[in-house]
Amino acid sequence: MERCRSGHHRIISYYLSSSLILFWCIFVLVLLSTTSTTNALVKIPKNTTVPAVIVFGDSIVDAGNNDDMITEARCDYAPYGIDFDGGVATGRFSNGKVPGDIVAEELGIKPNIPAYRNPNLKPEELLTGVTFASGGAGYVPLTTKIAVGGIPLPQQLIYFEEYIEKLKQMVGEKRTKFIIKNSLFVVICGSNDIANDFFTLPPVRLHYTVASFTALMADNARSFAQTLYGYGARRILVFGAPPIGCVPSQRTVAGGPTRDCVARFNDAAKLFNTKLSANIDVLSRTLQDPTIIYIDIYSPLLDLILNPHQYGFKVANKGCCGTGLIEVTALCNNYTASVCPIRSDYVFWDSFHPTEKAYRIIVAKLLDRYLNRFF
Repeated sequence: MERCRSGHHRIISYYLSSSLILFWCIFVLVLLSTTSTTNALVKIPKNTTVPAVIVFGDSIVDAGNNDDMITEARCDYAPYGIDFDGGVATGRFSNGKVPGDIVAEELGIKPNIPAYRNPNLKPEELLTGVTFASGGAGYVPLTTKIAVGGIPLPQQLIYFEEYIEKLKQMVGEKRTKFIIKNSLFVVICGSNDIANDFFTLPPVRLHYTVASFTALMADNARSFAQTLYGYGARRILVFGAPPIGCVPSQRTVAGGPTRDCVARFNDAAKLFNTKLSANIDVLSRTLQDPTIIYIDIYSPLLDLILNPHQYGFKVANKGCCGTGLIEVTALCNNYTASVCPIRSDYVFWDSFHPTEKAYRIIVAKLLDRYLNRFF
């Protein structure tokens, strides 16, 4: 009798184990083929899928694409990443996550967006998105050359073509087209053109006025967005320039003894944003498809800088790393620069890039304002 009961128990345990294994197999397959929104902070409509977040641009959304390059536009060393998962410096220009990561997290897609050139990138990561962005990149070709080693936007597109071919090999052409069409594309660029190109190199100002240079930037940005559309992308967010004259390094370099926001830098950013917004609007009307959206990042970041206490910040005119006046990339390191003990008190991590907390506040505002236009 006991032997019989024991046999029944083994049979029941076997079927329970088999059922459990089957359940997890089905769960994993569903997870790979659809977008999970269980932990999503932004709720997308029922029967709507955002399979991936695909990112292009500069250091604001770089996650380590420059890590193996000989360039000053890299940060794969401490204290960068001090608040990232495990405190690891991945090449993100912040203390923690950057906007691409936060967008993916808030949509419930995955915790962060890896760099496409990461040698440890797993093939399945391609299905849910990567970033091609590179520190030092700009809309004007000369801008990336100044960074000496950054990845220009045309090369980012070449990597994207390679990415598409890898998707086809993994899931076939039909599924690849579905992923490209329904994914969220994020393009953030322009700060380096204004700060590191136009206002840093006198020869550039001999050939361009502020008006003509920002027009060149805006035209190149429109062409880039149109190229993405040609690849099949239908949810494209094109970000304008931030108030570059209010970032700590520019205040230090050109803000005078009191380190005020530099009006001419901000005016250039606003002029570019006006032209970019108009270009994207014209492009959308030409394509008869409102799937390319201009995103105003200038206003929400400026609000954080001018009204830090409303958002729980204490310091908005200096970075957290070192003195906070000029330290960025190589100058922000464990050997020569201390780190503020409470990063959440600061709008800026180094003298150029915001903290994860600042990024989270801005991204939440922007997704709430713009994302429903796609759905």
